[in-house]
Amino acid sequence: MAAAAAGAEAVVAAEEEEEKRVPEGDPESGGDSEDEGDSDSSADGEDEEKENEAEIQRLEEQLSINAFDYNCHLDLIKLLRQEGELVKLRRARQKMSELFPLTEEIWLDWLKDEIKMASESSEREKVYELFERAVKDYICPEIWLEYAQYSIGGIGQEGGIERVRSIFERALTAVGLHVTKGTALWEAYREFENAILETAQPAPGSVPSPEQQQMLCSQLEKIHTLFRRQLGIPLLDMETSYAEYEEWSEDPIPETTIKNYKKALQQLEKCKPYEEALLGAETPKLAEYQAYIDFEMKAGDPARIQLIYERALAENCLVPDLWARYNQYLDRQLKVKELVLSAHDRAVRNCPWTVGLWIRYLLAMERHRVDHSIISEMFEKALNAGFIQATDYVEIWQAYLDYLRRRVDFTQDSSKELEELRSAFARAVEYLKQEVEERFSESGDPSCTIMQNWARIEARLCNNMQKARELWDNIMTKGNAKYANMWLEYYNLERAHGDTQHCRKALHRAVQCTSDYPEHVCEVLLTLERIEGTLEDWDAAVQKTENRLARVNEQRAKAAEKEAALAKLEEEKAEQRKQARAEKKASKKAKKARTGDKRKADDDDEGEWGQEEEAEQPSKRHKGDGLLEEDMEVEMGLFGRSGPEKPDRPANQKEKATTSRKDIPKVLHDSSKDNVTVFVSNLSYNMAEPEVKLKELFESCGEVAEIRPVFSNKGMFRGYCYVEFKEEKSALQALALDRQAVEGRPMFVSPCVDKNKHPDFKVFRYSTTLEKHKLFISGLPFSCTKEELEDVCKAHGNVKDIRLVTNRAGKPKGLAYVEYENEAQASQAVLKMDGLTVKEHVIKVMISNPPLRKLPDKAEAGRASQFAVPRQVYGARGKGRTQLSMVPRALQRQSNPVAKAENGMVQNSPAASSALPEEPKKMSNADFAKMLLKNYFPAGIPSASVFSGSAMSTTLKS
Repeated sequence: MAAAAAGAEAVVAAEEEEEKRVPEGDPESGGDSEDEGDSDSSADGEDEEKENEAEIQRLEEQLSINAFDYNCHLDLIKLLRQEGELVKLRRARQKMSELFPLTEEIWLDWLKDEIKMASESSEREKVYELFERAVKDYICPEIWLEYAQYSIGGIGQEGGIERVRSIFERALTAVGLHVTKGTALWEAYREFENAILETAQPAPGSVPSPEQQQMLCSQLEKIHTLFRRQLGIPLLDMETSYAEYEEWSEDPIPETTIKNYKKALQQLEKCKPYEEALLGAETPKLAEYQAYIDFEMKAGDPARIQLIYERALAENCLVPDLWARYNQYLDRQLKVKELVLSAHDRAVRNCPWTVGLWIRYLLAMERHRVDHSIISEMFEKALNAGFIQATDYVEIWQAYLDYLRRRVDFTQDSSKELEELRSAFARAVEYLKQEVEERFSESGDPSCTIMQNWARIEARLCNNMQKARELWDNIMTKGNAKYANMWLEYYNLERAHGDTQHCRKALHRAVQCTSDYPEHVCEVLLTLERIEGTLEDWDAAVQKTENRLARVNEQRAKAAEKEAALAKLEEEKAEQRKQARAEKKASKKAKKARTGDKRKADDDDEGEWGQEEEAEQPSKRHKGDGLLEEDMEVEMGLFGRSGPEKPDRPANQKEKATTSRKDIPKVLHDSSKDNVTVFVSNLSYNMAEPEVKLKELFESCGEVAEIRPVFSNKGMFRGYCYVEFKEEKSALQALALDRQAVEGRPMFVSPCVDKNKHPDFKVFRYSTTLEKHKLFISGLPFSCTKEELEDVCKAHGNVKDIRLVTNRAGKPKGLAYVEYENEAQASQAVLKMDGLTVKEHVIKVMISNPPLRKLPDKAEAGRASQFAVPRQVYGARGKGRTQLSMVPRALQRQSNPVAKAENGMVQNSPAASSALPEEPKKMSNADFAKMLLKNYFPAGIPSASVFSGSAMSTTLKS
């Protein structure tokens, strides 16, 4: 064995010596370098060195402020390695590795630097320790291979060969099943064993001793075993390995090995589609990895399932859901303590902002009976992880308090664990009040769930009802006294563990304080007195509830009267505005008639046609039913409203536009061509020759078949059009021009979709849900550009995209969305940028989470339809702000439409008057109040006499 070790060491030494050789004249050796220009280059080098030193100092200061700045760590390590500051470089890498798992590239650079400096045996041991840390962060075949090859250099030491074999075996356990990269490890292991076999061969012509013969047989069997093990695993290029085994082995390959080899080949064919999908997919490949994981889960091999999860996490280490699914699998299936806890630890180091991963980690440590001090230390780390929501801190505190509660033996009156639990509850309440509320302007626990749980534990498990009452008194002073459900929760606790006197006292306070559902607490109080109270208690409860409900009804009646009065006032104002607009319109018509602007005789027929078009209201027709393009402005506006009012044109331009556009025949839209057509809107009304302008713009997307701008009956451009292409792919490419500025306005480009047939079609193309990697910034100055904002944001991470929000005219609104590479960078940017001053404007920064649109339910829609008013026809600019109706739906009256004396129609014709509904009688303020009160109390306003006996319960329920 000593001879084998010496021979293998000689081979390794020769290889290392060959690697150290540098060809003469190599640029790195400087053998043939010239001295020309050395002075200039040295001066430039000094300047660059000074700049690097200043940048290093700046990065170190920034890390002292925020140690969790991942990109800052990377920049510092890169600069220190460039400058050759080995001591500082080692310290920087050490700090980063304590906070984050390092990627494969960072570990390999670190290991190669340390290997170059390690010459003595003590230094080699430090490199071994570094390798051990590296292989724990991620499953990386390259690191394991580097580790095994480095260990071969120490086979000359005592136990060196066994150490190498141990590392190779661990490597095969970790990544030997890797379909694409596992073969390299198997081959390296066999080469090592073959090198030992070569050194163990006897000298030519000599007869081996029995010991040597036994050693040779043993070494041959090791190589045979490696071949057989490898051939039973589905690996790429395993056919080559089988051919190599046939050539190497002097004996025939056993049938068992051939059978296992064929079975592995079949399994490889099943895996190939998933491997090819990963090879052709773009980062992050989450869908491809998930499909691969599902495939392996069906097969049920735990080692292969673990490996594919680890491969997915190596490329998607910042995806919390992937970590959660992996940890759940380990918790429920493998249940190996070291493996489970290691995965949980890596999960929280990669995604420290995800509270769910911390909670699962605490549960896993408790499940595997980790020491209490370690669990408490891990909880303290979780509090410093920098969660992005106030509710996250409530959840982590609740998980830790649950763990402490499970440690307590409540059969004892007092114990160390119980005191620790009470102390933790008190600390949690104080922490949420000070730390969390100061940062988020809210505690995250408005209902005081932690204090409620504390009160339940004191009442049910500790029989300390006095402490529970103190806690509930504190809960009610935090703004919860107006909610009926909070009082009823306290009442139920008193009912289960307290006494009737305190129950009665709590309900009396609830009747006095509750503002959301006072009838409910009144009913509960009367029910209590009916079951357990005396006559005096019953009388007091009835009087209390009567007085309270009378005040409530009075307040509601006053509110109804006030609302009715406001509605009446708004109705009168609306009528006045309507009359003023009618008078103004009449004066304009009279003024126009006096100017003598008459049409020429040869245009009489044409003029009559145009007047008829203006007089008639456009009928509601579907897109496929022959809808004219001039009517499209009513039916096909994707944004639900018309553009801004058109500026007046000179008379000659109006006449020219009228005569030129009216000659164009009406073109029906063909809905079958929607797939090759895009809808273009928000264009300037003053655009001259829109066909020519837009054709130049859209020809870059493909051949344009036709451009159909929409004009009014007077021949004026309406600001939108239809662009039809020859091919569908051209229409899809045209969608990329959405929001491009055209004549100072953002042009909207959207698919041509009939919204009558597809009412759920949405034009808005941005996410309306929580995006933890995207920020919403408000309060920006209107002059702030995209480049200026990017300069501010890129200091906190890699910015993928910035979108400045503008109005329809392209003017900025002071809002922006900034998308970062991952959630960690976004959360750090929130901490750093919120409250920052940009051009004398204090900005607000938060995680992008647009509020959900509240849609009315079917019940509300049904009630609303009972009081529906006729649809109002608005002017060319739609419904103005002054036209908003403030009248409640319950009070709105159907207006009497006025017949028009146009196109030969008589205003007061019998046919017209008979078809019109009778105008309702005008109502006074008192009538409005009665109507509204009737809506509030369909059964009538309850009086004091009904609050007795069973009538009380019936009235409250109604």
